[in-house]
Amino acid sequence: MNDPQIASFIRFVRERSPFYRALYAGLPEGVSDLAALPLTDHTAYWAANTLDDSRVLTGPHTDGIVIKTGGTTGAPRVSVYTRDEWRAMSRRFGDGLAAAGLVEGDRVANLFYAGELYSSFVFTLNCLQEADVPTVQLPIGGAAALDYVVGALRDCRATVVAAPPTSLCRLAREVVDTVGTLPGIRLVLFSGEAFYGDQVALLAKAFPEAAVRSIGYASVDAGILAAPVAGEPDTRVHEVFSPDKVVELLDAETGEPIEEPGRPGRLVATDLVRRLMPVIRYPAGDIAEWVDVPKRRFRLLGRSEEGARVGPVTVYLEDLRAVVERADEQRSVVDLQVVLRRRDARDELVLRLAAPSAAEPAELRRLEGEIARQLDAARPIFPEHVQAGMIQPLAVEWVAPDALAVNPRTGKLIRLIDERLD
Repeated sequence: MNDPQIASFIRFVRERSPFYRALYAGLPEGVSDLAALPLTDHTAYWAANTLDDSRVLTGPHTDGIVIKTGGTTGAPRVSVYTRDEWRAMSRRFGDGLAAAGLVEGDRVANLFYAGELYSSFVFTLNCLQEADVPTVQLPIGGAAALDYVVGALRDCRATVVAAPPTSLCRLAREVVDTVGTLPGIRLVLFSGEAFYGDQVALLAKAFPEAAVRSIGYASVDAGILAAPVAGEPDTRVHEVFSPDKVVELLDAETGEPIEEPGRPGRLVATDLVRRLMPVIRYPAGDIAEWVDVPKRRFRLLGRSEEGARVGPVTVYLEDLRAVVERADEQRSVVDLQVVLRRRDARDELVLRLAAPSAAEPAELRRLEGEIARQLDAARPIFPEHVQAGMIQPLAVEWVAPDALAVNPRTGKLIRLIDERLD
């Protein structure tokens, strides 16, 4: 992918960002091919991107916005954007709203979360403002009481609801249990999580006239990446915002670029617009396959090994491993694996822990409780969503060391297994 724009961008980043300057130190000048660059390692990237004196940034952050993207309470992760970058991103994402099904005159209830450095509510509001499709915004927010939301949807004659899938399902249950249906809702827009069959069935009861569509594909880490495809029934299919955003699919074992349909690979993102906090060849945390290579259309297939997305909550694997290591004073755990499941229409995070047969059952039970306690303390958003009934509590599975799933071709441990789309 030799391109003068890419060459100029890489040159700028190498000159201004200490992190990328060190990462690319062994490369020749004038690199214009993204494939010649190493992948960005998550742990190193976020260790360098501290709240003070970030080595990732290319300069001081003097205007724009700060957004929390995850991490534990002891090591929060934030992404920063300049005002121009945020405005350009909102406008670009807004371009995809017509493909998502938005039409002139829609009355859009924004039920995403606001405050505490969350991005979804503010970003959705900005996208709707920047979109070519004129709409009426109903800024209700994700923290509003469900009875209030139902009333507001009726009183304000909402035609579109936008929210994370878990929030939409809570709302749908409230609608079914109180007013039965809201036939005035013709479109449901979601983002931040995958949508599953049991959720679609529930929404159909509450909103019988509504189509369910993705609002687009983005992450706070990697920024906006792709838009929904108009008329495409599969909500997992998106089209890359080319040429400003570059998506690569790489073989999970070899790192080989994938350029044919139907072959799963790790999704790696580069944003050629973000210059203050560059994102270059950054693993987005998803597995995808190309559907139409020339049009850069891909289908999301599940999570890769960077982070576990449980409902609207992201738990990074390195944080989980650190929690287990702190709790495991007796060193009973030989290795671990993370499994994502659906149980009773909610996402479940399962820690599959390997221990020798000689391990004391009492110690393993103690360890389970301590792991859960430390996870709740390190990632308070997790127990909050459990208490709200949006996700299942942490589950622990004890197995023999040879019972952990491995790649059948290489024998390597599979760190994260996503069973939800099976």
